[in-house]
Amino acid sequence: MTLIEGGVTAPKGYRASGTAAGIKSGKDRKDCALIVSDVPAAVAGTFTQNVLRAPSVDWNEQVCARGRARAVFINSGNANAATGDQGVRDVRATAEAVGNALGADADETCVCSTGVIGVPLPMERVLDGVSQCADALSPSGSLDAATAIMTTDTGPKEMAVEVRLDSGVIRIGAIAKGAGMIAPNMATMICIVTTDAAMAPADLAQLLGHAVTRSFNRICVDNDTSTSDTVLCFANGASGVRVESEADRAAFFEALVAVCLEMAKQIVRDGEGATKLVEIAVSGAATDADAAAIARAVAMSQLCKTAFFGEDPNWGRIACAAGYAGVEFDPEQLAIWIEDVQVAQNGMAAPYEEADAATRMRNREFGIRIEVGDGPGNAVFWTSDLSHDYVRINADYRS
Repeated sequence: MTLIEGGVTAPKGYRASGTAAGIKSGKDRKDCALIVSDVPAAVAGTFTQNVLRAPSVDWNEQVCARGRARAVFINSGNANAATGDQGVRDVRATAEAVGNALGADADETCVCSTGVIGVPLPMERVLDGVSQCADALSPSGSLDAATAIMTTDTGPKEMAVEVRLDSGVIRIGAIAKGAGMIAPNMATMICIVTTDAAMAPADLAQLLGHAVTRSFNRICVDNDTSTSDTVLCFANGASGVRVESEADRAAFFEALVAVCLEMAKQIVRDGEGATKLVEIAVSGAATDADAAAIARAVAMSQLCKTAFFGEDPNWGRIACAAGYAGVEFDPEQLAIWIEDVQVAQNGMAAPYEEADAATRMRNREFGIRIEVGDGPGNAVFWTSDLSHDYVRINADYRS
């Protein structure tokens, strides 16, 4: 697997664009993106578990159930959630506009919206954005699309890899957005993945679901699950390489997980007000699910996240979160490390220098390792710290 340039347009047969239609405040801020496969592609998705779902989520689920799509249109600045029947009509109108512009069926168009909840879409601007994006489509348009889907993100997020399978060379590319409302309950953000491999929709859905479990469902910024969370993966077969053998499926899956995990980490690094990326690794649990529950509890603990921001090696907060995760373990077997500094052993303080542990926490990225026994279960989560800037950003989000 080799890193390459190009994001979602690195795989063969894709074009993308990003334009400014005036949905966001501020002159010339890109807010509409379009990603198109030149031929119908297999499509799969995973979606928010929030009951208050944007109508675009329901629409995209239906597209994925049919298994084929040509395009996805994304607007930022407005989530089109809690907008009633009008929101449903606006999603269909957007899909129809994209279909008309591409000479495709509206039912082959996915639609995503991200931004403020409870405000109807300014449809004149959205439809103008569709027209602008269709005119601007380019085989090098990934960065424009990645920029257009940003909300409180500080920069665009994209990645692409080239993978040599036994049956030939394929590419996988991605763009993502997300900085706030990030809690792992499917995936709290929008991510679009493209590949030029050929794969049946059911196989693609299975591999994507497993990849999301290992990546987007293992991140946390602020414990909020959005109304619009969507991960979509398109596979158009333009490489001429079909992923069928077990060896090719394994290599493709490894690359898909790597792309999704890097996108997930980019989201956490760019968390609203974040100054740290913290890896929480748990081992020794009875099962992987138990280890994941403990890692999740620590990653989502507000007290742990503020300690990470303050660079305070307060291991008691970590131990406390592990203890309320709903997992049975022997407290006397609990051990905790901050990077290479062991701060707890046998459920009590280890002999260590506070300054040594604090020094490790001054790094932009550091790891917390937790052992809860000698079982086979292990898991990893990634979280950010909780800073003063998070409050500032969200105190005036609509202003």
